[in-house]
Amino acid sequence: MTVTIYHNPACGTSRNTLAMIRNAGIEPTVIAYLQAPPSRQALERMIADAGLTVREVIREKGTPYAELGLADPTVSDEQLLDAMIAHPILIDRPFVTTPMGTRLCRPSERVLDILPDTHMGPFSKEDGEPVLDANGKRITGA
Repeated sequence: MTVTIYHNPACGTSRNTLAMIRNAGIEPTVIAYLQAPPSRQALERMIADAGLTVREVIREKGTPYAELGLADPTVSDEQLLDAMIAHPILIDRPFVTTPMGTRLCRPSERVLDILPDTHMGPFSKEDGEPVLDANGKRITGA
């Protein structure tokens, strides 16, 4: 299965998502999107395929969001996309694409919706929160 993750290794959610993909026995294509951002066309496709709006995928925390005036509701989707391409840190993460779909994996467990049921045993997030049981099955509520 071909899996691609737009990853930021400084982000715990992104690290947890990558670890869950690997726990499913898949070695994904890892794109360090801060260094190699998606094209505008690819970003638009990921947003649409995930069923989200442009505003839903723009990151505010730890970004130039406020300084660029992006909170203004009159800022168009086109302007938001321009800002995300110019400042990739504005793209929320991690985006994951698989043949089963595309998700913005916040929380990281959303990746389970687009992975095969091939998980190799239990999985807990970095903070210790259990996600998969000893049989690799999703824990209720995760």
